[in-house]
Amino acid sequence: MKRNLRSDVWEIFDAGLKAADPNQAVKRAIKLDESGLLVVGGREYELSQFDRILVVGAGKAAAPMALALESFLGLRISEGTVTTKYGHGLSLKIISLTEAGHPVPDEKGFAGTERIFELLEGADENTLILCLISGGGSALMPMPVSGLSLGDKQKTTQKLLACGATIHEINTVRKHISAIKGGKLAKAAYPAALVTLILSDVIGDDLDVIASGPTVPDRSTFADCMKILNKYDLMDQIPSNVVAYIKSGNSGLEPETPKPGDPVFDKTHAVIIGSAGLSIVAAEHKASRLGYKTLVLSSCIEGETKEVAKVHTAIIKEILRSGNPIAKPACIISGGETTVTIHGNGLGGRNMEFVLAAAIEISDLDGVIVLSGGTDGTDGPTDAAGAIADGTTWNKAREKGCNAEEYLRNNDSYHFFEATGDLLKTGPTMTNVMDLRILLVADNN
Repeated sequence: MKRNLRSDVWEIFDAGLKAADPNQAVKRAIKLDESGLLVVGGREYELSQFDRILVVGAGKAAAPMALALESFLGLRISEGTVTTKYGHGLSLKIISLTEAGHPVPDEKGFAGTERIFELLEGADENTLILCLISGGGSALMPMPVSGLSLGDKQKTTQKLLACGATIHEINTVRKHISAIKGGKLAKAAYPAALVTLILSDVIGDDLDVIASGPTVPDRSTFADCMKILNKYDLMDQIPSNVVAYIKSGNSGLEPETPKPGDPVFDKTHAVIIGSAGLSIVAAEHKASRLGYKTLVLSSCIEGETKEVAKVHTAIIKEILRSGNPIAKPACIISGGETTVTIHGNGLGGRNMEFVLAAAIEISDLDGVIVLSGGTDGTDGPTDAAGAIADGTTWNKAREKGCNAEEYLRNNDSYHFFEATGDLLKTGPTMTNVMDLRILLVADNN
């Protein structure tokens, strides 16, 4: 059977996207009966016992999550405010919405965070707060600690993104220079009851890493921040007052983030309602229905993008050579979040760079295709989610005067795939559960 690999790989990716739909994730996670009993993650909340119900939050999926809450609770919601990325907004009736900058925070995000704090000021033991958190929430809730500016935080974020730091490392630093992250939103909400619905976009679904854990205890410390800054030689690259603040905190002169056992978490409850695992399962099921034998590598892939691409394409080559670890037709799936250490001045993102590195490795191979895409519809500072490449991509680019190796060295994957017509463009998906990589090997080689 002659397979249309491009059609198949897109259908598999799309199945993964649909499984991460935030509106449906919220509706699966909560139950409300006619008496006003709200059940979230196994805990019950009798709504008649609360004077007010507030909704706050941030992330790329904040708008559809808020819309789902409005459909469930309607006028029971007293007030609400959430922040999402530019272009990710929806029309809400009760909850106010702010669109702001991501991945580098901006003034709009700062203003949205101020509104969250203003809303929480009047919260008491008779208040129920529903907090909606999804990927991107860390950048979309900027509120520097006293003595630091938004500009300081912007410069620090830019340096962390460029050096190849993992999201765990980036968020460790963000938490310690923030007035809202690392459990500090929970501190501001206390003594209200606080329920957090979380769409995870981090490896391992660590609650204190997703959006920098604004409502959960923080396990990281100022000492961890020092190690990260030294690891990536950032001490002389980020603003001096940020370094001074972290050093002061490491010496015990600044308060640590709230830790496990702190009373501010006595009335909090955090529930993960969606993650990369769900998308991978859905993608695998779709591939099976299309007739592929499937191999899920991991939902926790991390590391330098170019090296990760070599490992993935080595599996393709082994399948073609020996039929191991699975026979053709084969579908290899992985999730997670790789990193790119920037050496050039091109335009791109980790997904496009993965596919560009893969395109070099699979040049001239028949019956293979590689897709890597961000489930949020955005890869780096571009309008593409990722890219697609097959065994003809390298030669197609060369005919257009594009040297794949040079584009890779310059971190210019976007312009490479723009030239070949292989950019993966979905538009804003209103969700974010990390990246999804799909590699197909046909049986008609």
